[in-house]
Amino acid sequence: MHRKISILGAGSWGTALAAVLNKNGHDVTIWSILPEEIEMLKNNHENKSKLPGVVLSEKIHFTSDLEESIKGKDILVFAVPSVYVRSTAKMAAPFITSGQIIVDVAKGIEEDTLLTMSEVIKAEIPKADIAVLSGPSHAEEVGREIPTTVVVGAKTFDTAKYIQDAFMNDTFRVYTSPDMIGIELGGSLKNVIALAAGISDGLGFGDNTKAALMTRGIAEITRLGVAVGGCLETFAGLSGMGDLIVTCTSRHSRNRKAGYLIGKGSTMQQAMDEVKMVVEGVYSAKAALALAKKYEISMPIVEQINAVLFEGKAAKETVIDLLSRSKKTEHEVLDWE
Repeated sequence: MHRKISILGAGSWGTALAAVLNKNGHDVTIWSILPEEIEMLKNNHENKSKLPGVVLSEKIHFTSDLEESIKGKDILVFAVPSVYVRSTAKMAAPFITSGQIIVDVAKGIEEDTLLTMSEVIKAEIPKADIAVLSGPSHAEEVGREIPTTVVVGAKTFDTAKYIQDAFMNDTFRVYTSPDMIGIELGGSLKNVIALAAGISDGLGFGDNTKAALMTRGIAEITRLGVAVGGCLETFAGLSGMGDLIVTCTSRHSRNRKAGYLIGKGSTMQQAMDEVKMVVEGVYSAKAALALAKKYEISMPIVEQINAVLFEGKAAKETVIDLLSRSKKTEHEVLDWE
């Protein structure tokens, strides 16, 4: 069914999703707060800096007028970096109608409030029907129609099904779930573990080390996620283990790349400058540690990443400290005979 859909945010992910939605026959608009970015897209129909090689259809509309991009739309996709979600929601709020569907695709936890992105949007636009979409889905591959699967979380099945129908096609498979909090925590916390995986690569460690970080990383994410209110099954799914695998291993991962540069000796700022895009894991790391303390959850990898990012700790020391912690059993819920 034909929908009117606006993408708020003209970065790599927003651009890739615009291509998916245009393929599905929808009336697609891309909005950016930067007039020069919109002008570039109008002239080239390609985001040459953030998603080179993905040429957008002439049918896609580009605008820097926020009111125009919102009014009369069936779905609004929030695709700005997580640090700009609240400010974008504040600007959008006057134009939103009651029950208008917002799909957040930004992954992060707000540092000051410890709210997920859907909670941030809800605080600013309480009358909207807010959902989330996440999973192992690098924009560079989605834009080229490489087969991808994601999950959409919403408060009601009807909303989730509506979004599923709008986004899904033969190369972009969409599952549904009621566990919004679990999906969001999996999507944001995996970025912190991906920084650790990148650091491991930068230090010259091998596959064993990365597998250990990923496995113990998902254990940390799951412990915290369940404590906050997420479902155990979600963290074994697309927005948990699935997203963690792709972000820790892919050459497209900006979080892994930033970690790699830190492992090679760069400072956090130098790594972020070289990546040239927002490294969400840096912003989520502090929030993850604060949540761990709030819920009294053990997250040693997250603790060590914070020490490297914000306390100047040498990356190699973190590995030694992680391996030399006190002896433990792998799964405390399992009983001995």
